[in-house]
Amino acid sequence: IAPTGHSLKSLDLVTMKKLDSKVNIIPIIAKSDAISKSELTKFKIKITSELVSNGVQIYQFPTDDESVAEINGTMNAHLPFAVIGSTEELKIGNKMMKARQYPWGTVQVENEAHCDFVKLREMLIRVNMEDLREQTHSRHYELYRRCKLEEMGFKDTDPDSKPFSLQETYEAKRNEFLGELQKKEEEMRQMFVQRVKEKEAELKEAEKELHEKFDRLKKLHQDEKKKLEDKKKSLDDEVNAFKQRKTAAELLQSQGSQAGGSQTLKRDKEKKNLVLTSHLFSVPPSWLLSCPGPGVLRTWWGTLRC
Repeated sequence: IAPTGHSLKSLDLVTMKKLDSKVNIIPIIAKSDAISKSELTKFKIKITSELVSNGVQIYQFPTDDESVAEINGTMNAHLPFAVIGSTEELKIGNKMMKARQYPWGTVQVENEAHCDFVKLREMLIRVNMEDLREQTHSRHYELYRRCKLEEMGFKDTDPDSKPFSLQETYEAKRNEFLGELQKKEEEMRQMFVQRVKEKEAELKEAEKELHEKFDRLKKLHQDEKKKLEDKKKSLDDEVNAFKQRKTAAELLQSQGSQAGGSQTLKRDKEKKNLVLTSHLFSVPPSWLLSCPGPGVLRTWWGTLRC
């Protein structure tokens, strides 16, 4: 607690109210040498009244044990403790002690006339350590465990305020859990089946599209093949017609060359006869050519042969 000398801060009250059911709260006024003794006494009274009025439960030293009842009762009256701290050691008399040095004097940490540090240490470590441990275990931890069990559905009583055994609660929660588990499994199974159906529908649709595409491509292939076959047939017909025309032309050319050859041989033979006749009769070939006709030559030639 900050040594304001007036009252607790709202944040301190809210924090302690949240923590009093979870931990042992021991209020301590820090830097208590910042205010005077009279102000410190009034501040302690003010803090105690505010804690009570706001319902903040702080740790009270137990007085049920006769061996520590007197000292604990006295220490409860000193709550909250006012302490100071220091990391420096000063020589006071013949001893080295932790203290704070000021221009107007020295404040000793372990001097009960200066602060409550020694009282706090004695109460926490020497006198009430076991009680603090027991309070933490039996009160705060058990309260925490009970709240957690209630959150999980484990309660000491049923809705009719009748005692409820832990075994019955366990069986009820187990059955409830198994029911929820079975329900979730069924939901997951239905979801899985639905997804499988959707996937099968997608695959069937894709397969249908592939078949349609295949049929379309097959038809295009057949049409293209038919066009190529028709074109090939047309080309074959043209080739056959060309071959026929070529054969006919070659035949005509052959016949023409044979006829021309026989006429040439005949002319050569007649020419030779004319030359021979002209030599025999001393007649120029031009005269023989100007004669009435080849019959005369044949007659002369026949006469000559005879």
